Amino acid sequence: MKLAFSTLGVPGLPLTDVLALATAHGYHGVELRAHPDEPLHPGLTPAERADAAARFKASGVELLALAGDARVAGPGDDAPVVAELRALLDLARDLGAPYLRVLPGAAPDQPSDDADGTAARRLGTAAEYAGDVGVRILLETHDAYRTAAAAIRVLGLVGHRRVGAVWDVMHTWLGGEQPTESFAALSPYLGYVQVKEIASADETAPLPLGAGVLPLAEVVEVLSRHGWDGWLCWEYEKHRYETAAPLPALLTDARNHLTRLLTESA
Repeated sequence: MKLAFSTLGVPGLPLTDVLALATAHGYHGVELRAHPDEPLHPGLTPAERADAAARFKASGVELLALAGDARVAGPGDDAPVVAELRALLDLARDLGAPYLRVLPGAAPDQPSDDADGTAARRLGTAAEYAGDVGVRILLETHDAYRTAAAAIRVLGLVGHRRVGAVWDVMHTWLGGEQPTESFAALSPYLGYVQVKEIASADETAPLPLGAGVLPLAEVVEVLSRHGWDGWLCWEYEKHRYETAAPLPALLTDARNHLTRLLTESA
């Protein structure tokens, strides 16, 4: 399996510095947050996009995915969400990312049937365009769809090979699923796996890998046992927790921890 980290852990950091961190700490790739307050976002000019793509190629670091903020199950009209998806897909194509990660974003009082239909309709509409640009849209197990069982309700309705899933192991664990259950449900759709660490179900501030309660060893064992050979991406949500320790100092220990888990599960 290949290892990546998310730039959520280093908000606002220039691409040159992100690539230097990945290289210095032995990561194969990065998941890039594509938000208007980040250096890389859909407002970039064609020249800026070409320059960023060239920097990735020169560094040898792979761009695993763009982490978009589109909420595909959220309330409101479809048109703005579909337009946002298309803009993010264009950026992913131009930068060379194979995946675009999106969030459900269903409102707390939104009926599940309505949210399922809304998400499936928007993802289905965007799927054809995703095929045209050669990018796969991945719905993250998150918020009202934190379990694999909930996410596949939408993915089953879409039924398009250009729409899959990101397995966020924190959310499936918070939803009460065991890693074997989550993998069994998500495996036909799985793009990559997000790993993270927290102290408890009530304390979800990010911790260094191995310092919390999430079943990361079990997740890696399940993946290895089934011959899954994709990406593990460490998502350290520094952007949401100002007091969290800086990410750069944790990168080597995190890589070593994941490497150890992979070795033990082999």
